[in-house]
Amino acid sequence: MVKNAFISIISQEDKEKNRGSVEFQIESFTNKIRKLTSHLELHRKDYLSQRGLRKILGKRQRLLSYLAKKNRVRYKELISQLDIRESKTR
Repeated sequence: MVKNAFISIISQEDKEKNRGSVEFQIESFTNKIRKLTSHLELHRKDYLSQRGLRKILGKRQRLLSYLAKKNRVRYKELISQLDIRESKTR
């Protein structure tokens, strides 16, 4: 239910945005990361969820670095919109 609400909110904001776009995937991963983080605050020893969180963080990081290389302006806008820290690029 939450996923459908999330998709409908985003699709209402921008009709041209595609669900397969990099921005949408990063927003989706950010939503999952926030849910898992709140879950892990209650269940500290849930190691499988910790592993899932690390995998999602890695996927999001790869997508963010791709977007930063491809279009720096869209990257900056997305970072500020999602309120996440800018990664250190090498």
